[in-house]
Amino acid sequence: MARNGFDRTTVSQIAKAAGVADGTIYLYFQNKDDLLQKTIDDITDSFIQEGLAILERTASPIDRIRKFAELHLANLGADENLACIFQIELRHNMRLMREFSQKKLRKYFSYLESYIRQAQEEGYIRKSLTPWLTAKILFGALDEAATNWVLSNRDYKLEDMAAPTLDVLLNGMVDRTYAAS
Repeated sequence: MARNGFDRTTVSQIAKAAGVADGTIYLYFQNKDDLLQKTIDDITDSFIQEGLAILERTASPIDRIRKFAELHLANLGADENLACIFQIELRHNMRLMREFSQKKLRKYFSYLESYIRQAQEEGYIRKSLTPWLTAKILFGALDEAATNWVLSNRDYKLEDMAAPTLDVLLNGMVDRTYAAS
């Protein structure tokens, strides 16, 4: 699907790549949409589980936000085909995207929002910021970095974009020396 696109990929091609008969695919999935949805759901659940295990060992909430961003980009950057599925193919199917957003992405955002709230409580982030909006802005920046990476020649590690993205979001764009004058 990542190489040919979702619409141009057949169940026969998927079965051949998996080394099984076409009928075997239909024993587990209703159709190609179902296969894509369950694959994305399983991968997202795995990302969340693995990420939570790492994030629970991270002491400060601001470090959790940093680690969250690194993990997000590292997971996508570890598998170019998977990144293509998440960044390109998922967005071409409104039903799948809506379902993914309402179930998996909402859960994903809830963790990020909780880290933002904790960072606010400990004084790292301004209390005037709305946690859900701040989470969406951070996710949007990471998502754009991932999409740009997928559409480019991928001559850099995607996870290396986490630090500069967070620098802009956490430290702002205004030069402090300019703001002071």
